[in-house]
Amino acid sequence: MDKLLQIFWLFLKINLLSTSGPASVGLLYHEAVGKFLSDSQFVQAVGFSSVLPGSDALQLAMYVGYAAAGIPGGLVALFGSVLPPTVLILGVVMILHRLRREAWVSSFVEGLAPAISVLMLFTAWKIFERGGETGWLGFVIGAVSLAAMILKAPARIVVMLAGLAGVLLLQ
Repeated sequence: MDKLLQIFWLFLKINLLSTSGPASVGLLYHEAVGKFLSDSQFVQAVGFSSVLPGSDALQLAMYVGYAAAGIPGGLVALFGSVLPPTVLILGVVMILHRLRREAWVSSFVEGLAPAISVLMLFTAWKIFERGGETGWLGFVIGAVSLAAMILKAPARIVVMLAGLAGVLLLQ
């Protein structure tokens, strides 16, 4: 039980002190090698976590926890890694939930909408300008997409259909 508590504290500390991912590897190396696993095991763990799909930090945590204390160690390491960001996000959601009724938040969001729209148009223009020659077909796809969005079509479907039209028509 003492080892599981050490594993939990290790990963809780690492995820509170670093941004996770590659930044946490050095801290984890310093804290875990010699205590929970050997240098070669750590190198192997980093290699496995980099090759496998998914979060490198969580896979590395589970590997180290498993090497130190088997399946319970892997689960405790995973819990210690997931707990800090989960608590942080729940705190932010609670604050935002209380603030959403405030009048200034509504005004802030209403002010953001035109600014984001202009930013999206500017970005789309830059992409279109540098993205190569699409000719009049590119303008047609853009105009049809804009019309669909004005008519309240689901944005995901519009984007998917515009991409599909681009693949089929602009080869």
